[in-house]
Amino acid sequence: MAAKKQAHPGRVLVAFLVGLGVLYGLVALAGSWTPALGLDLQGGTRITLQAKGSPSSENLNEARSIIDQRVNGSGISEAEVMTQGGDVVVVEIPGDLRQDLVEVVERQAQLRFRLVGCDETRGCQPPTGANPQQPPAEQLPTPPPTTDAPTTGAPSTTATDGASDGQGNNRVAPFGQDDPTDPPSDSPSDSATNSPSDLAGSPTDSATTPASPTDSPSAPAESFEETAVVPLDQALAFMRGGYTQADYDLFNAYQCGEDGTISKVQGAPADLPDTPVDNPLKPLVACEPPEPASGSTPARPSVKYLLSPAVIAGTDLKDASYGIPQNELRYAVTLEIGGKGKDVFTQASQQLTKDVDQFAIVLDGAVLTAPTFTSQITDGKAQISGNFTETQAKDLATSLKYGSLPITFESSTENIGPSLAGDQLTAGLTAGAFGLGLVLIYCMCYYRGLGLVVVASLLAAAAVTYSLVLLLSETAGFTLTLPGIAGLIIAVGVTADSFIIFFERIRDEMREGKSMRVAVETGWKRAKVTRLAAQVVSLLSAAVLYIFATGAVKGFGFALGLTTIVDLAILFWFTKPMVSWLAHFKFFNSGHRLSGLSPETLGIDGPTAAPAGGRA
Repeated sequence: MAAKKQAHPGRVLVAFLVGLGVLYGLVALAGSWTPALGLDLQGGTRITLQAKGSPSSENLNEARSIIDQRVNGSGISEAEVMTQGGDVVVVEIPGDLRQDLVEVVERQAQLRFRLVGCDETRGCQPPTGANPQQPPAEQLPTPPPTTDAPTTGAPSTTATDGASDGQGNNRVAPFGQDDPTDPPSDSPSDSATNSPSDLAGSPTDSATTPASPTDSPSAPAESFEETAVVPLDQALAFMRGGYTQADYDLFNAYQCGEDGTISKVQGAPADLPDTPVDNPLKPLVACEPPEPASGSTPARPSVKYLLSPAVIAGTDLKDASYGIPQNELRYAVTLEIGGKGKDVFTQASQQLTKDVDQFAIVLDGAVLTAPTFTSQITDGKAQISGNFTETQAKDLATSLKYGSLPITFESSTENIGPSLAGDQLTAGLTAGAFGLGLVLIYCMCYYRGLGLVVVASLLAAAAVTYSLVLLLSETAGFTLTLPGIAGLIIAVGVTADSFIIFFERIRDEMREGKSMRVAVETGWKRAKVTRLAAQVVSLLSAAVLYIFATGAVKGFGFALGLTTIVDLAILFWFTKPMVSWLAHFKFFNSGHRLSGLSPETLGIDGPTAAPAGGRA
């Protein structure tokens, strides 16, 4: 029977070194050669959230959990979120002050869908009639058919968005289908309309929430039910001229600033609040923040809207994610609407005049976008697209995905220093280096020549681990804390354990009279099963710590899991191929006394028995 052909260990080693070179090439592209440090080593930002009123302990813990998901869902490892007393949530984020993260923490994320009554771009006309809030049906423009079947006929190809003034036409189509109304064009507006299911808009950092004059200026935001909505027919009547004189006066009492914030005009009634309440059951005056120029797309100033009461609540939002749609170049935020909102969204796509009637997506009282429909949407899936950067798209998706806070907070921000002194970090690193040195000395004394494999493998593991830490710091916000360093140090012992099991299996096989080359292969088959079982246990332990723990313990679990995976990679793609390669050299396969495989080392009185056919 022919012997099974073995893989060339030299080729595996070369492939490993090439892969290591690729990792450091990516590190060079990222441009950072030092890992990000955690709160205990470099300090960071502390955000103190003081709850308004007297929240229950359940609501406070729910808010803490949501905020923890937000900051760590943004890729920030080791962020600490804790409660103090009965009305304070403290958030500590490693690194320099990042305003985008502060806004993610503070954002209430109250998402609502409203219909656009009018906007300042096209002008708002005063209402007519004694009671236009509920006009007779014959006074309203005839809406499209309200059957469940899609509206037939090609919609207009000149859709307008009040926010864009003809410069950035925004449209909505079913998710995953091309917009049939988009003709080929070189105009800047088409850059935002070729994506399927576009709800084009721009992210907003403001949280200005105007309301009607009937709202009390001191009414707290949490006094309104988050799920409160009005029937679609009522909002349709408002959109088609059914707003009142009071609504029209309210529209004229506010103005949009250059940054998209809303404020009262000079001479406005004194009883109007400076920051009105976003009441879902009442009309709303809101601003869409400006969009800066991007490439060939010109800048767009902020736009003011008069909006109907809410028809879809943010609680019907099932999921939110971000990414670059296929065949597109810009980031988009994908929304999936479920519950009752899904049916309302479908009805709205049927009843709103295609490419004419607008609806607004409002987050925290500010308009994200006010697009038009191009065709019927039946599955509740759509995308918000526009001039998003990756950070803006990620922050928006994170806030929407992890829901609204059950409590309204007042926040304050401050910088904090490291909680550990520099000598503590030095002591930790010194302990790690001392432990590594002991392992190397022991392996060199006990395994002699094979100890070189231990040294090389540990250096390779250190190189791979450091490159991954650098890449994760740049791409996923991974921060290195003292517990994380402890996890990396523990991995040294785990890696050394892998060598010991493998080498002892080789020795056992050689004691039975096998050559080194044969003993390496047969010993490997037994050793790898043992190591895989042990590493699975380590990975499960790391997963439990990472999933169920918080803060520094979570970071320890992540570091332990990372190094366990690295240990497996080194064992399979470096240590084993290197031992197989060394078995070709006479120094090792002849049992030299310094090789670590001599008869004396193996505990054999005489030379190892030669197998049939001589030594390989």
